[in-house]
Amino acid sequence: MDDNTNIPYEKLAQDCKIISPENPKAVIDSIIALSAKYPSEHLILIYNYFFEHSDCYEVLMFLLGKIDKYKDKSSRTLLIDSLLMKEKLSQRIKDGENVTRIRINITKALANTKDSQAVYPLLYCLNNKDENYKVKLSCADALGKIGDRYAVLPLMNIVEDESESSVYVKESAVSALGMLGDEKAVDSLVFILESKKGFLDKFTFLKERALEALNKLKFRGDRVFHALEKSLHDESPRIRINAIEVLMNSNDARAVDLIKQMLFDADAEVVKNAVTALYNLFDEDILEDIINNPQMTDNAKTAAINLKEYLKNNGEDDNE
Repeated sequence: MDDNTNIPYEKLAQDCKIISPENPKAVIDSIIALSAKYPSEHLILIYNYFFEHSDCYEVLMFLLGKIDKYKDKSSRTLLIDSLLMKEKLSQRIKDGENVTRIRINITKALANTKDSQAVYPLLYCLNNKDENYKVKLSCADALGKIGDRYAVLPLMNIVEDESESSVYVKESAVSALGMLGDEKAVDSLVFILESKKGFLDKFTFLKERALEALNKLKFRGDRVFHALEKSLHDESPRIRINAIEVLMNSNDARAVDLIKQMLFDADAEVVKNAVTALYNLFDEDILEDIINNPQMTDNAKTAAINLKEYLKNNGEDDNE
């Protein structure tokens, strides 16, 4: 490690016994003690050096926590190399699960830096068909948190890639698109909702993530509207509830009639959410209309009465 601080890295590493320690806790205590001897700008360099040379899982995880706390650019290359060079890390840490845990925590640390330089290596891991799926999940989440719009198209490709066998990876990519907030992602999210065949239809939570992402994107367009309309007839009550929420926030005049239809849904929780959505779109008068409508279902009337009672006891502000 080249710097002008004259830090005795090798001696410190020997003194702290970071190589093959018999007692990892004692090593960690020794590292903690260094904070009384060195300023923070030197400590992060020491942590970087130790991380690069330690072969102890517990010590590496501790150092990662410290590196994550500092979020210093001097750690960027070290973190990226450790993420990409899995084999090199595996030579130091023999347990494969521990290697995976370290790499997952590296992606989290990279996400917390908000450094756009991390986007390319994260995308590389995400698109690597041989990569551990847990690492891929963490990479997708990190890309969403970093917020660089360059990641939008690659994430969209993962969502629409029928050869991607992990629905969990797709779920993470969908969530990341919601965090990125780019309207280009809308078509890929609708693709999830429109799927009729294959494994996509078997995992309702993937559709839930797509609806949540659409809610964040404040969708526009007929294709999205019709996909939401279809979602109101999904066999999963959770999907129907999510679709009601997205429609409520859509500012589309057609949404009101669709939500009103859900007052007749067979699921009481769906009906409750439809009543709440209509109240949010209008005011308390809509609750009176529901209660006094002789054609209205018992579930809808009960939900309206309960919401009205809640507002009376807690005030409108508590319901918002």
